[in-house]
Amino acid sequence: MRSVLGTLGLAALCALAAWPMQAAQAVQVTVLTASRIDTMDVAQPRAQALAFDADGTILALGDGAALLARYPGARRIDAGAAVVIPGMIDAHGHVAGLGLTHLRVDLTGTASKEEVLQRLRAFAATLPADAWLTGGGWDQNDWPQHDFPTAADLDAAFPDRPVWLSRIDGHAGWANSAALRAVPRELDGDWQPDGGRIVRDAAGKATGVFVDGAMALVDAVQPPLDDAAIERALQLGMHDAVASGLTGVHDAGIPLTQLRAYQRLADRGALPLRITAMADGDAEALAWLCDNGLYRHPSHRLQMRTVKLYIDGALGSRGAALLEDYSDDHGNRGLLLMAPEQLDAVAAKARGCGVQVASHAIGDRGNHLVLEAYAKALGADAIASDHRWRIEHAQVLAPADLPRLARLHVIASMQPTHATSDMPWAETRLGPQRIVGAYAWRQLRDSGARLALGSDFPVESVDPRLGLYAAATRADAQGQPAGGWQPQEKLTAYEALRGFTLDAAYAGFAEDEVGSLAVGKRADFVLLAQDPLTVAPEQLRGLEVLATYVDGQPVYQAAAPTP
Repeated sequence: MRSVLGTLGLAALCALAAWPMQAAQAVQVTVLTASRIDTMDVAQPRAQALAFDADGTILALGDGAALLARYPGARRIDAGAAVVIPGMIDAHGHVAGLGLTHLRVDLTGTASKEEVLQRLRAFAATLPADAWLTGGGWDQNDWPQHDFPTAADLDAAFPDRPVWLSRIDGHAGWANSAALRAVPRELDGDWQPDGGRIVRDAAGKATGVFVDGAMALVDAVQPPLDDAAIERALQLGMHDAVASGLTGVHDAGIPLTQLRAYQRLADRGALPLRITAMADGDAEALAWLCDNGLYRHPSHRLQMRTVKLYIDGALGSRGAALLEDYSDDHGNRGLLLMAPEQLDAVAAKARGCGVQVASHAIGDRGNHLVLEAYAKALGADAIASDHRWRIEHAQVLAPADLPRLARLHVIASMQPTHATSDMPWAETRLGPQRIVGAYAWRQLRDSGARLALGSDFPVESVDPRLGLYAAATRADAQGQPAGGWQPQEKLTAYEALRGFTLDAAYAGFAEDEVGSLAVGKRADFVLLAQDPLTVAPEQLRGLEVLATYVDGQPVYQAAAPTP
């Protein structure tokens, strides 16, 4: 590709990144010019130039010649033919989980148990003899037989080393017999843990798969990560994020120990993007927020003002709580990870502390219970206050509940690639009637609900371009099915980009700082080789990220193309 960044090109951007810190601070104003700037600001939707100061505050937008005349001594970035958009924000991801895919075996995309074993053997060869073999990303729906795997599938290859592997959605785990032996509690029989399920055979013997709350039985006995490993995982995850054009992530449910790791990184100036962290349920982090107030780091790159609750499981592992039986598993209506009275109590507690509530709800029963709890906890303030409470996923909604999100001013935090990943089997789980209220982006948006979009990485790819593509096409990477799955639920490219920018910022109480490019906001932006608002929807997944800027500084730059 020739000169996508104009006369200076990528080499100029790389040179800017290499400037000594003293020189960068000496320059008071930078003017960036590009073929087009899509601001996502309705007052000034397009510009050709952007001026920002040394602190990364936007000073002006408009015509390139006018801004260069206004700031004659400014440093200039000529992005040439590139297109600039606001920095994209993933409204629901898991940064440490993404980073751990680099530190543990990655089973994403495995097409059979045999391929799983191949990857496990290769990774095990790099580990100490006494180390657990851990990883994740398997999905039995991608295998020739769709049944859950068993411990026996792992035992021949790993008779003595404990193996513990999380499913792609994080709502089920697969253990070998060595890992089962490490659990001090008897796993066979007919008892089940609260909010979870131990999968057993006809004789009552544990098969090796644990769903939702049952996973804690194995999690509790594997060696924990130390502080250095947590920080390393966060750094790796954040690097992947900025390389994909993200300037912000809502980290959906972290313990206080992980917030401390973020704080250490922020204190060292080692956060390349903005993290909006959510406390992990009614635990230490929420107690800390209630005792100390909503948290914001002085750098403005880290905040915690939200609690993430888990109401039900996932559809793929048949743990999502449904109002009626699964269409492909009669007698099963999924799992509740919190009793309704627990949900009511934590919602009331959070409201009393001024903490935003974000609840994972996938099944129609799970979503119904969340809406009921929110209405009860917020009362009249559901309409009158700026609470911005959220439902994470809002994946399957009963017809009567779908319009309630807008009425209660509840944000639908949704992940477009979930629909295109789940479409081969989702209707089998739900049947032809319930599927109409599933992944219902258009219905929700048209009802007046605000959509904050994300990916749920590492369940899905961290790349927001795939989310833009899925939202606008409802098709897989090969463009199938033709015309899109349930195409009436498509979003426009503009609506999808807004979901990853301004509406995601709004969901994090940050729309006055980020989400669009406007005077007074932060200079968080992405340089693309193509314009997402003018290319065909089918081309959105192929957008080229040239550079990612946060506070006016490059945090990622693509390698220069080979001449």
